[in-house]
Order: sequence, then C-alpha cells, then structure tokens
Amino acid sequence: MTVLHAVAGYLPPGRKSIETIAERMKLPPDKVKMFRRFYGFREVCYEPEGTLVELLLAAASALDVLPGLRHRVRYLIYARGVAEVAPYPMNPLQRVRELLGLEHAQAFALAAHGCATGLQAVDAAGKLLASDDDPDALALILAGEKIFSHRMQVISDITFMGEGSAAVLVGRSGERDRMVSYASQTYGRFASFWKSTPGSFSNYKEAYPAALAEVITTAAERAGLTLDDVAVILPHGVNTMSWHRLCVQIGYPAKRVVLDNVAVAGHSSCADPFINYCTAIDDGRIRPGDAYMMVAAGLSGTFSAMVFRH
Repeated sequence: MTVLHAVAGYLPPGRKSIETIAERMKLPPDKVKMFRRFYGFREVCYEPEGTLVELLLAAASALDVLPGLRHRVRYLIYARGVAEVAPYPMNPLQRVRELLGLEHAQAFALAAHGCATGLQAVDAAGKLLASDDDPDALALILAGEKIFSHRMQVISDITFMGEGSAAVLVGRSGERDRMVSYASQTYGRFASFWKSTPGSFSNYKEAYPAALAEVITTAAERAGLTLDDVAVILPHGVNTMSWHRLCVQIGYPAKRVVLDNVAVAGHSSCADPFINYCTAIDDGRIRPGDAYMMVAAGLSGTFSAMVFRH
C-alpha cells in the first residue's frame, strides 16, 4: 500500500503580473489577452532573487510532522519537470538533504515524465518502500523549480510557469490518502517537443485531450470507480481552458476540478497536484472517505492519473 502521510505546498509571496512578464519577453498584446481572458492567468509566483534550495526547503519546512519523523525517512526524491535545474557542479538536492538533516537517506531525482514526474515519484516511492525491510520507512518527495530562462517562463501558447513547490511524505500504511490506482502512458513521438521540431507543438495539442482523457478514465476504472465517484480532480495547472474543454469531453463537472491557483500562481511544474491538494483540504472539498484524483501531463509526452482514498 502507498499512503500520503503528509502533504505541504508553498507559494512564494513574490508575484509578477503576466503583463509585466510579457513586456520583458516582448510578447504581443493579443497573446497576453489570450492568456488572461481565456487561459485564466493573472499573475505568477516569481522570485528571481530566491534560490532553488530555498524554494524546496520552504515546502519541506511546512511539513509539521517531518522533524519527528526525520529518522524514518529512507528515501529523498526530487521530482522535476526538466532535466537541468542548476549549473554544474551545483547539486541543490544534496544541499537540501544536508539542511534537512537527512544525510542517512538515499537521494535521487526523477525528470523523465516532465510535469507528470510528481506522480511518477509517488509510484516509485511506494515501490521502494514495499521492498524495504523496515515497515515504518518513509520517503520524502520534493517538487518545484526556479524559472531561470525565458524559455521556461512561457511555454508556447500553453502556459505561464510559476515557482511553487511541494513536499510529500509517503509511507506504506495508514487510514487516509491511500493510493488506489495509477495510470500512465508515454507517447514517444512527443519526446522532441523541446527541440521545436516542425509540427511538434500542433501535434501535441491535437493528441492532448484524448491522451489525458484515457488515463483519467483508466485510473478510475482500475480503482473500481466511475468519474461520478471522484469527489475532485487535482490537476496540473497548465491553464483553465484546456481543463474546461476536457471536462466537457469526459462528462465531469468543471467546478470539481481545483483550478484556483492558476490565476494567482501559474503552472508550478510537478508541484501542482500537491499544491492543489492543500487547497482542496483547506477549503473542505475533500472529506474523509472521498476518492480524489491527481492528474498531470508532461511535454515529454507522458500523461498520468492517480486515484486516492482520503
């Protein structure tokens, strides 16, 4: 069994309006209007003076239970959407491990699933813990990235990236937030998206709705549920329009998709589903016994959905 023992999200207080960012990047006014009016963006979390280590530590520090459970953390996993997050030879993850007092934990990063890597990390953590000889062992997952280039700030006509982070403590047992199912599919033909090959963007946008709908329905079926049984969907915050369209396609109420953070934080890479979990819990949108689903897609061509029982 894979269980979320604790989840914390962090949204930096620093914000930039999308108009401010657009002016710096010389985006045309009609594109800015599209992002605000149709895609739901107003501002994004952006603190250029902050560091990646500080961003990840902020989320970990929000896990109130971590100090008392530090000795049980066997694995430290950094889930990120891109392969490079710092210049060589810097290693932010090792520095975070030292500052958290987790030198005894095995630390490694995952990135192959793009922005869906956060869910891959939960699955990997569960499998590692299942094979561990200590039934009380835990895994700590960290997610979140700094926006260090123009290319990372705005991705084509899809999204504005933000600098939120999340920390997730995963264990083998517990009565709440048990993982019930996981569905993931990778389409290798989109692996070259970042190389801007001819037609890669339009091909990805064309395949996106059907691919995401498939993993959502598959995850529900594997959990023995219908979509009506899923209390809320905790999405990657790529934009609001794509989710409204997808909800029409799969027959799911858009009001039950937690999109609150798109307007005020932007798309926080792998951290989005976990940040949205915190929002849903704080708002009472997930109650004991509810089934809920985390959903994410990566530009690498990976689409994933994971069902939990709260």
